[in-house]
Amino acid sequence: MSRTVIRGGLVITASDEIHADVLIEDGRIAALAASGTPAAEAWTAERAIDATGKYVIPGGVDAHTHMELPFGGTFASDTFETGTRAAAWGGTTTIIDFAVQSRGRSLREGLDAWNAKADGKCAIDYGFHMIVSDVNEDTLKEMDLLVEEGVTSFKQFMAYPGVFYSDDGQILRAMQRGAENGGLIMMHAENGIAIDVLVEQALARGETDPRYHGEVRKALLEAEATHRAIKLAQVAGAPLYVVHVSAQEAVAELARARDEGLNVFGETCPQYLFLSTDNLAEPDFEGSKYVCSTPLRPKEHQAALWRGLRTNDLQVVSTDHCPFCFEGQKELGRGDFSKIPNGLPGVENRMDLLHQAVVDGHISRRRWIEIACATPARMFGLYPKKGTIAPGADADVVIYDPHAEQIMSVETHHMNVDYSAYEGKRTTGRVETVLSRGELVISEREFTGRVGHGVYTPRSTCQYLL
Repeated sequence: MSRTVIRGGLVITASDEIHADVLIEDGRIAALAASGTPAAEAWTAERAIDATGKYVIPGGVDAHTHMELPFGGTFASDTFETGTRAAAWGGTTTIIDFAVQSRGRSLREGLDAWNAKADGKCAIDYGFHMIVSDVNEDTLKEMDLLVEEGVTSFKQFMAYPGVFYSDDGQILRAMQRGAENGGLIMMHAENGIAIDVLVEQALARGETDPRYHGEVRKALLEAEATHRAIKLAQVAGAPLYVVHVSAQEAVAELARARDEGLNVFGETCPQYLFLSTDNLAEPDFEGSKYVCSTPLRPKEHQAALWRGLRTNDLQVVSTDHCPFCFEGQKELGRGDFSKIPNGLPGVENRMDLLHQAVVDGHISRRRWIEIACATPARMFGLYPKKGTIAPGADADVVIYDPHAEQIMSVETHHMNVDYSAYEGKRTTGRVETVLSRGELVISEREFTGRVGHGVYTPRSTCQYLL
């Protein structure tokens, strides 16, 4: 039996802050006891970690990543190996990535393909959502089977006609199936049909720079799609999770639905909280680094997102980590913004950026852990195995130095991408040590993990329903 004790830190979960020692046995949390008490002092272990003056927090759960995603004629630049290692550096110990169903193919083929990409490659634990691109009778039956196997969430797109797009009838049928089998429908809510018209018109006017990506993907079209998705879910009697909410008008739609008592949930991402259309407008094609969908919005939208996180109209912050290098990938869209691969790197930055939000007074320490660890674990059927520090939970634990200062930069990050979306940003707080199921992955700012330590983690159905 291997034992580790973490002494002297401030243990922070979504519900508590206590000065406690943590005992780990065989990869799980065995006990907590107030620091300095006879119970804690009596513990013996092969490894002792001094967390005096530090936070002891659950490993982050990033419920929205895209490793090796094929998109726009290229692939996301992080593999499961490089991406999960970078996640660990940033204090995230579980990711949920997206397996993709190709049109005309089965869900099973897509899931098998993503399992093959990840198996034996990951430094931390992982699960999968399933992107449903082709709704038919066979697909609907497969959804039942996948839920039984622990793939309990399915993503659909109101955007990207001809690629991932589903029409309202297909969405309704999938939602009805989710209402029956317990699967949670995740929605990319943008009116892609209307957006494609605006893209065509902008290019015809010679408006080709990256900033026009944000101008054609209008906030009103995110709000309209969010409203429509909510109503379809209401008709189906199904819960709904809207991914990467970026616009204040979309937050208002979610808040209205939640005020009506509906099981409607929203996720936002650090890029919408910390970046804006000012970045998309950077000269010399630099703005292409910030092309993602939903797009970055004008800064005035940020206040509504922070308020939504405080009022729980938004429940989760994930990254939508989907990195493409500036050279050779983002550059595919020179002269035509619609050909810029959509996606930003960020899996390494999320926990630090959200701690900066604590420092800046946007959220509390416990809310930080709630939106980054506990709620994503509950939303996607991983709690209390993941997302908290409590007896019986996996020993996914981060020792976090709340006083260390850092400057985010491509020079120091570990993501496999040639730029940082947060280049030069100063933040307070830094990951010091990371344990995944009791094994040291980051040890005092050194990577001590290994490829293949991370294991596939089946999930139960959503634990966050009203």
